[in-house]
Amino acid sequence: ISLLAYIIVAKYCDALPLYRLEKILARYGGSITRTSMANWIMRLCDTFMPLINLMKEHQRTSDYLQADETRLQVLKEPGKSATSDKWMWLIRGGPPDQPVVIFEYDASRSAEVPSRLLEGFSGSLQTDGYAGYNQVCRENDITRIGCWDHARRKFKDASKALPVKQKHNGKISKADIALSKISKLYAIEGNLKSMTPEHRYQQRQQLSLPILEDLKGWLEKNISKLPKDSLTYTAMYYTLNQWETLTGYCDNGHLRISNILAENAIRPLAIGRRNWLFSDTPKGAQGSAT
Repeated sequence: ISLLAYIIVAKYCDALPLYRLEKILARYGGSITRTSMANWIMRLCDTFMPLINLMKEHQRTSDYLQADETRLQVLKEPGKSATSDKWMWLIRGGPPDQPVVIFEYDASRSAEVPSRLLEGFSGSLQTDGYAGYNQVCRENDITRIGCWDHARRKFKDASKALPVKQKHNGKISKADIALSKISKLYAIEGNLKSMTPEHRYQQRQQLSLPILEDLKGWLEKNISKLPKDSLTYTAMYYTLNQWETLTGYCDNGHLRISNILAENAIRPLAIGRRNWLFSDTPKGAQGSAT
């Protein structure tokens, strides 16, 4: 049991690929091949399934979930090339003081996947702007909540892409003006962290909504002044297109301004992926998810 725990922690927490683990164990006199370790992980998938099912039930006791997905290369996925995109999906949520994070592998990024993963859930679902979540929200009693981190990131990219000469001429860009307005929303959230959900809701209604109304008016006034192939236009268009979901967090003090907790939960997988590069089979990918 200790050996299995070590292998799991080394691969999925410390991002060590199994071939490195094989060499590390060999230095201590071990003769465990990477194939054996991979097979153990896949067999543990079945062993842990009752626990995973309990975790899913625990998540469904909440009315607020967060979701995200990231690419994963799987070499031997039937009907797909080795280099095509496959996906690791993540659902995070549960009681506020007992959140659960669940991964699930699927070769598809279609709308059918979140419909399956979120079957039976009703409440608020926070995601980025990916349209694949729209179907499950329509078919169930789910309110879609957006992520201001994604909107803000697009304006940051636009600001960074500005020519150096323009940055030093003293004129503030529209991307920077938008970032300044958005930063006010985050400053409010920073002051609300220790408050009750009820107080947080009241403060958002009083403080955040006027800033949001000002921002929307400014975006609508200025978007037509930009070329449609510019990054700033893209950021403005995204923000206005997602406006209803982006402002949804103000309607409930339990909700967050961004999906950062789901992004943080999926980050260790993204870091590990750079080291172990791929899964060989779908069963191995699901073993990694478990």
